[in-house]
Amino acid sequence: MSFIRFVLDCVRQLLRGDRLYWGWVLVLAVISLQGLLAYVEQYQYGLITTGMHDHVPWGTYIANFGFLDGIAASSSLLLIAAFVFDRSFAKRVAMLGAGVAISASIACMLFVVVDLGRPERAWHLIPHLGSLNWPRSMLSWDVVALNGYLVINILVPTYALYRTWQGRSLTTNQLFPAALLAIAWAILVQSIIAFLFSANVGRPFWHTALLGPRFLASSFTAGSCLMILAFRWIDRHTEFRIDGRLVRYLALLAAVALQINLFMVGNELFVSLYHPSEHSRSVEYLFFGHEGLHGLVPWIYTSMAMQATACVILMIEPARNHIAWLTAACVLAIVGIWIDKGMGLIVPGFIPDARGAYVEYQPTFSEARISLAVWAFGLLIFTGLAKASIPIETGQVRKPGVPLPDPALARVSVPDAA
Repeated sequence: MSFIRFVLDCVRQLLRGDRLYWGWVLVLAVISLQGLLAYVEQYQYGLITTGMHDHVPWGTYIANFGFLDGIAASSSLLLIAAFVFDRSFAKRVAMLGAGVAISASIACMLFVVVDLGRPERAWHLIPHLGSLNWPRSMLSWDVVALNGYLVINILVPTYALYRTWQGRSLTTNQLFPAALLAIAWAILVQSIIAFLFSANVGRPFWHTALLGPRFLASSFTAGSCLMILAFRWIDRHTEFRIDGRLVRYLALLAAVALQINLFMVGNELFVSLYHPSEHSRSVEYLFFGHEGLHGLVPWIYTSMAMQATACVILMIEPARNHIAWLTAACVLAIVGIWIDKGMGLIVPGFIPDARGAYVEYQPTFSEARISLAVWAFGLLIFTGLAKASIPIETGQVRKPGVPLPDPALARVSVPDAA
């Protein structure tokens, strides 16, 4: 009965809010609904409604899958600071970090579902009903890793919030084993998805040992930047105060990770173009086009320019500590890496195809609608998780009979950057 009351208290928080909250929820719900209608049309007519074809069977959906997989794993950066380096400013947002992991993981799985022509046949992966083909299939490893990571990020934070609601918060020592498991699992998730691509030896563009490190570096950059934007929004519009040290920590991580990512891109370009090989054909098409085909060239140069600009801003400490410049750098880094994960990694892996044919890919309006809807649904999940957990974290909601803590303890002043 106590846990049911806890769940009901969380639901009540979802039903309370000002005009800004309900306006935000309404916008996300409308975007999700219009995407659902587009998906019904896709399901009815098949993947012919998308820009994918026999030459390029993976497009926007798998690009977003790879990007969000990294966002989910990047939440482990908070756990590292909180439980490995014992930083109090990271412990306060650990539950919000879990919300990022949960919402990103669910959205990530939804992108796989919409990419399947017949998603109802996924039951073939269920053990005993079908065959998961584990451990021989790299895809089965990804299914196990992503679902396991989602379960960890649901069970542990839920139990921790429940104990807080009861007035009996878990200690750092009690949470430490679960935090280590989540950190290791996050790295495993990113490594496996990189191996999923690089194991396709018929796609020379992906057949590189740098793919795993690049996935981690780009994910930690985009994830750090996304959390900076999300946490600052929460700080401005809720009672939950974000410590300024957390923003500086994430900004520094983003700066280092982005430098590493761009350095590895430069290594790839040198190896591919100095002594051209089979691998180089996709790189040459991506950056220079091929016989009048230049569909990806604007995308990759836009991505590189965004990442380079963000990197310069993040490397300069006064600019990194200035909130306006930091916000601009975060937006540039997120969009740049999102483009790089899709038009710069997934699509050129299929161009040219195994027969040497150059057939371009352009996402359709239907793909854009469905992709936007999945993103909106993921944001809706994160909004709900944050709305339910913040009152418990700040001490505004407790089990009946449990004294509420001093509200001043829940509000930590955040010195805004100059």
